[in-house]
Amino acid sequence: MPKISKKGLEMPSSPIRKLVPYADAAKQRGIHVYHLNIGQPDIETPEGARNAVRNADIKVIEYSHSAGILSYRKKLAEYYKSVGIDITENDIIVTNGGSEAILFAFNSCMDPGDEVIVPEPFYANYNGFSQSCGVKVKPIYSSIDNGFALPPIEEFEKIITPRTKAIMICNPNNPTGYLYSKEELITLSKIVEKHDIFLFADEVYREFCYDGAPHFSVMQLANIEQNVVLLDSVSKRYSACGVRVGALITKNKEVYATAMKFAQARLSPPTYGQILAEAAVDTPKIYFDKVINDYVARRNTVVHAINEMPGCFCPMPKGAFYVVARLPIDDSDRFCQWLLEDFDLNGKTVMLAPATGFYSTKGEGKNEVRISYCLNVEDLREAMKCLAEALKVYPGKTI
Repeated sequence: MPKISKKGLEMPSSPIRKLVPYADAAKQRGIHVYHLNIGQPDIETPEGARNAVRNADIKVIEYSHSAGILSYRKKLAEYYKSVGIDITENDIIVTNGGSEAILFAFNSCMDPGDEVIVPEPFYANYNGFSQSCGVKVKPIYSSIDNGFALPPIEEFEKIITPRTKAIMICNPNNPTGYLYSKEELITLSKIVEKHDIFLFADEVYREFCYDGAPHFSVMQLANIEQNVVLLDSVSKRYSACGVRVGALITKNKEVYATAMKFAQARLSPPTYGQILAEAAVDTPKIYFDKVINDYVARRNTVVHAINEMPGCFCPMPKGAFYVVARLPIDDSDRFCQWLLEDFDLNGKTVMLAPATGFYSTKGEGKNEVRISYCLNVEDLREAMKCLAEALKVYPGKTI
């Protein structure tokens, strides 16, 4: 029997999805599962965007340009200018989701064996993308005790080597919800400039900033314009995860031309996805105002509930729709599986994501979980009741 590739064997499983079989089994037993493990919003996709697909009169669904439909790229450039990012349609490559944008960036800017520094905890799939590109993640620890703020620059300096090619951030952050400030990003730009490395920025949660905190983009860092690659997606912005449309954006023409070769190799992004995404750019501000209000209420429900549970701590994030919580448990992987296999409260339980999968450093995240507050407030209240009762009876509790 032929052997699987070493790369395939070393490809990590998703900590967000690996417990799905246990959730499915719980449902078959009649248990209602509150899914707080995945960032799938229950917010309605804008009607105008859905209507654009519904009304599209296309007789032949052709390939688009490998960089994406021109009218969409022009519309995207207008959107970015409206949020203070001065680019043109010729700086944009439309991708099959933000995931492909990250793969294009890694493959265009790094060789196998090169290193990318990423503050941890970080979006779990960065590990998978790095593995598939032969790139090594060099994690730099950020602490729950200060809300996962950017680590001091001295910590970055300690792990930079001749193989370091990039730093990657997610802002606002998945899984922590931390929103990097303008001052933090300016500080980060100094080390990028000093070592002349790339700065990859995943900004898919740009619209989700709370408590009056503004979003500052890496594309606004004028001193490192040629070092920056912006990675984006419509999935969360318009609650349209299934259309699989993202973007790679850079003013570095050499990076752009290289990424285009990868874009040409996969031919084109999806036509109907681009039609929906182009129409979504016209979504009125009132839509986002309501969404933000909803998420603030959801965030507050989860954070306040967790901090009232004995031995638990959860910082108050200013962005995205995730929190990382520290719980009095021995092993988050075991706890999250136990919730689905052995616990229910009046026929209900909760599905969380073990934080271990969001760290690259082995052993970190053992007493932490990521919670996505994408459900409505009433469901979140019930889910928090389940969690509170579960912590009282979990065999591996540490208090």
